[in-house]
Amino acid sequence: MSYISRYFEEAVEIIKKIDQSQIEKIIEILLNIRSQEGRLFFLGVGGSAGNCSHAVNDFRKIGGFESYAPTDNVSELTARTNDEGWHTVFAEWLKSSRLNENDAIFVFSVGGGNKERNISANLVYALEYAKEQKAKIVGVVGRDGGYTAKVADACVIVPPVNSATITPHSEAFQGVVWHLIVSDPRIMQISNKWESVTNV
Repeated sequence: MSYISRYFEEAVEIIKKIDQSQIEKIIEILLNIRSQEGRLFFLGVGGSAGNCSHAVNDFRKIGGFESYAPTDNVSELTARTNDEGWHTVFAEWLKSSRLNENDAIFVFSVGGGNKERNISANLVYALEYAKEQKAKIVGVVGRDGGYTAKVADACVIVPPVNSATITPHSEAFQGVVWHLIVSDPRIMQISNKWESVTNV
């Protein structure tokens, strides 16, 4: 079997195994956040940070959420890294944003964060702060979900079907899941342009 065929077979297997009830829970939480005029903060590092930027656009433009990602401001991110340390950049950013119980954190991560092993510890510090502020936590993560899965109000774990492709599948399915959520009729407030163009 070619690598291409195997990769796509793994993707199909992941789709079959994803816990759809967790996606439903995320949608319900987000609907409540929007109804109480709360904000949505996307947190992720590496490729997941890129996904955060894309998701902010979709949830703002299509879903009508007030949404942000700290990684979109490279000046503040690098200043905080330089002055305070990488592990606290998200927590301190959330403090300046006055995170509160009306808001939600949306995590995109492969491992979900593990402070003891110093893996995405910045996510852990941020989620600890979010819990203190009674903000909701949701996420799409890989492997066993790490700290995010332990503390989240709803969390989709991308099933690891091949130890050699955990990262690409985790980051790819972050996109699959958030696009599903933002296109759900309950979430979507403005339709996508190309679906509204009848004569293509």
